[in-house]
Amino acid sequence: MISYQLTRFGGALERVESPPPEPAGTEVLLRTEACGVCHSDLHLQDGFFDMGGGRRLDLSKGRTLPLTLGHEIAGVAAARGPDAEGVDVGTRYVAYPWIGCGGCGTCESGQEHLCAQPRALGVTRAGGFGDNVLVPHPRYLFEVGELPVTLACTYACSGLTAFGAVRKVRARVDGRPLVIVGLGGVGFAALRLAQALTDASVIIVADVDDATLQAGAEAGAEVVDARAPDAAKRIRRATGGGAAAAIDFVGSESSAALGLGVLATGGLLVVVGLFGGELRASLPLWPLRSLTVQGSYVGSLAEMRELMQLAGTGQAPAIPIEPRPFDGVQAALDDLRAGRAVGRIVLAS
Repeated sequence: MISYQLTRFGGALERVESPPPEPAGTEVLLRTEACGVCHSDLHLQDGFFDMGGGRRLDLSKGRTLPLTLGHEIAGVAAARGPDAEGVDVGTRYVAYPWIGCGGCGTCESGQEHLCAQPRALGVTRAGGFGDNVLVPHPRYLFEVGELPVTLACTYACSGLTAFGAVRKVRARVDGRPLVIVGLGGVGFAALRLAQALTDASVIIVADVDDATLQAGAEAGAEVVDARAPDAAKRIRRATGGGAAAAIDFVGSESSAALGLGVLATGGLLVVVGLFGGELRASLPLWPLRSLTVQGSYVGSLAEMRELMQLAGTGQAPAIPIEPRPFDGVQAALDDLRAGRAVGRIVLAS
């Protein structure tokens, strides 16, 4: 098999040929047909998160190189272990990648994605930037059905992450404004899900890219250029004094500041993005305006199941997809890093 592996942090992915893995026990071997390219792949390639103030979170701990990245995985079941029940060889599946240790209280509560000892595909275990990937158990597989495989794979991260974030604001924004900061692949998925699942009175998206803003406008959102010095004022004016909730899909100091700056009293800021930096705000704001800040990290296996059911009924609208060949994975990462992507870049065979 051919895979594109991270062999050193900060370096380009390398093409590696090796024998395909053989599934044992409950394992299932997927022949990869599509794999999305995510900003998290850039952080893993770099080997750190920017924690602000010159500090870094080292991502080399708990990871052994070489590592095949790629966690938005869809493909055909090519083989299965003797204990992998309920899987049909030849059927197309999406893999839930956010796999935990399986034995801690967090995993037992159904929150594997928050496990302190993760076994996530493409993050700590071999992922989908290659011909094949091993999935440890059939419960992590969801049938693609009639969905385009290049769209279906994105539900494993961008779709699921957006779904988890929208669920956190859903009750607050019914009949009230919602602001989405950052309209990349995840932000665009959130826009479409918010349109489908909430009764927000208005959805405003803020971004710094003209093509992305145009795509947001064409999708039915009100758009604001986040580069404008009065962007927060424009949004507060458009929301009649502030939004009930804002979701920050960038996670930078400037995007978080914008998200806080557009909230109405009692508002909620959900931070999803991992760009890096520090959140700075005057402490009296929190009690005086009764503000809440909450993090949101991908989603649970149960949420993935719910999302795939929605997708199967057409209630999870499509996002812009840009297919690329697998051998162009490094160029895709470079384009994503430079902001040359609208929607989601997906490697496809």
